[in-house]
Amino acid sequence: MANTLDSIMPKILARGLLALREQCVMPRLVNGDYSAEAAQKGQTIDVPIPTAQAATDVTPSNTPPAPANKTPGLVQIPLDQWKKTDFHLSDKDLVEIDRNRHFLPMQTSEAVRALSNAVNEHIHAQYTGIYGFTGTAGTTPFASTVTDATNARKVLNQQRAPRTERRGVLDYDAEANALALSPFADAEKTMSNTVKIEGEIGRKYGIDWVADDAVVTHTEGTAWGIGVTVSAIASTGASAISLDVSASGTILIGDVFTIAGHSQTYVSKTSATGTSIDINFEPVLEANATAAAVLTGKGDHVVNLVFHRDAFAFANRPLVASTTDMQLGSRIMSMTDPQTGITLRLEVSRQYKQVVWEFDILWGSKLVRPELAARIAG
Repeated sequence: MANTLDSIMPKILARGLLALREQCVMPRLVNGDYSAEAAQKGQTIDVPIPTAQAATDVTPSNTPPAPANKTPGLVQIPLDQWKKTDFHLSDKDLVEIDRNRHFLPMQTSEAVRALSNAVNEHIHAQYTGIYGFTGTAGTTPFASTVTDATNARKVLNQQRAPRTERRGVLDYDAEANALALSPFADAEKTMSNTVKIEGEIGRKYGIDWVADDAVVTHTEGTAWGIGVTVSAIASTGASAISLDVSASGTILIGDVFTIAGHSQTYVSKTSATGTSIDINFEPVLEANATAAAVLTGKGDHVVNLVFHRDAFAFANRPLVASTTDMQLGSRIMSMTDPQTGITLRLEVSRQYKQVVWEFDILWGSKLVRPELAARIAG
């Protein structure tokens, strides 16, 4: 049995990773360039964040200028997600897996799907710090024009996102609208018939567009429907503000709002309840917020996303070997997909009168550079 397991486990892992690659959308789009050293749940990954620099004049001299101090920022990604799923393999399944290099039992595929859904949903859930915003809450984008794409591109440009490696992730309603648009689909305008043949939008307006069923919906706090104003002047560059609410209401993390007289959209970084509340937000105020200035929430919306890959960081690590990996009744094997960097672990253990097969995966994800992303409201 040991020899059989040793030959079959790599095949199951390889086919499981292939299925995971096809179904797991977000890890293929975000920054996953981190080492694959073994880790344990609770450890953290340090992600350096560059600081802005300015060009200065060169003045020849016999005394070189002292270099300016630079302190890059640092964001830590906790490896706090450890999920597993089990499945059953019959003797017939094992024989077929060994003989047929394309075979993967349907129940095993469902186990992989459960893990891929968990990973996708976790990355999407990091949206709450994104303040870039376009579209209309409650209205599916791309209803009749490509304006949502061009406006999203404009927001990324204004936020100085690099022009390469931009991604767009839409829910299925938005994708259906986009696929019906002539500038996205017609061969005479795109110089390709791929969209209508394959049903994939592909790269348009400098953005690689995909669809994902894990796109989330943000429900904003109740205060915005009651009436929110600035209670005391807040100065340019501030990242906290005191507010008055006409009646007790809530502001939630992830609520996007505008301030009268400002062109910038802001996002709340804290939750608060009451009639006199304080919140932290991003980005910093572009101008003074005068007392009694009205704040307006953007409303409940589907959070379709456009972003540069460096906006999000995804770290997936093989789990540290444990005592169950020391020939004490279990077989454990890990394998890393060379394309996505995703590491999947397979454990086979003997319990009372049964054999248990389990996949598990350890990962963490975080929005590390919100300035490189924007929401397209739906």
